[in-house]
Amino acid sequence: MTDYMLWKNEIVERKPENAMVSFEDRGYQFGDGVYEVIRIYDGKLHVLDWHLDRLFYSMEQLAIRAPFSRSEIKQLLKQLIEKNKFTIDGKIYLQVTRGIQPRDHVYMEDLDALFYATVDRFDQPVEMWDKGVKVMLQEDIRWLRCDIKSLNLLGNVIARTKAQRSGYHEPLFHREGIVRECGASNFYMIKDGVIHTHPTNHYILGGITRKKVLLFAKELEIPVKEREIKVEELQDADECFLTATPLEVVPIIQIDKNPVNNNEIGDITKRLQQYYRKRIYDYLE
Repeated sequence: MTDYMLWKNEIVERKPENAMVSFEDRGYQFGDGVYEVIRIYDGKLHVLDWHLDRLFYSMEQLAIRAPFSRSEIKQLLKQLIEKNKFTIDGKIYLQVTRGIQPRDHVYMEDLDALFYATVDRFDQPVEMWDKGVKVMLQEDIRWLRCDIKSLNLLGNVIARTKAQRSGYHEPLFHREGIVRECGASNFYMIKDGVIHTHPTNHYILGGITRKKVLLFAKELEIPVKEREIKVEELQDADECFLTATPLEVVPIIQIDKNPVNNNEIGDITKRLQQYYRKRIYDYLE
């Protein structure tokens, strides 16, 4: 654990007494807030602007008054890294809640949002990259605004806990017979050399790593189709993989009890993994 955290507009020692949350904070009572997880490589922030685009979008969609400007939060996050003398690989967790008021479903319009951020070490998930992971099909019980990176994650919590206690890395959500995404990552299926993935709408989160992978696929001249994938199509997949900010590109070698590509990592997935690693340092600040 690092020594300092960002609490509101100040860098403070990372001690509980320096960051006390009111029992009437709406984030505590209702999960009324948003968050971002931002990857750090060699002490530098990765695709920071894309994360801030999504953060401000999420706040706007929930009518949370932003407690900072883009330039202010950029400066604060960089100061947090510098204060911790953080020069290795890691991640920042940044959370914004609507603010404090007496408990009521209806929120006041003039609340001052609260925010904090922490920075922590995060080692490269090499074993996942090299061996792949298993995912478990589950009915999607989440709310219908998955495009908002909300603190309301109980659907994800229940599904991921069930998956991991059953021997799987992630749930693979489906709704109305359509594959959506995983519990904390986006999903992709490869068939006949084409990457298929769910279009960005309210059923999935517009992942930052997803955005990069689709850009890199274009650079590598790998065709992409953003479309709805039926659950029954999974049995004929040539390859599958998932993406997430902390994990980058991770092969999926099994869905439920069914192997993907004979439990082997496919060539297109490998190309994307390698190219992603190669391009990381083009997006640091």
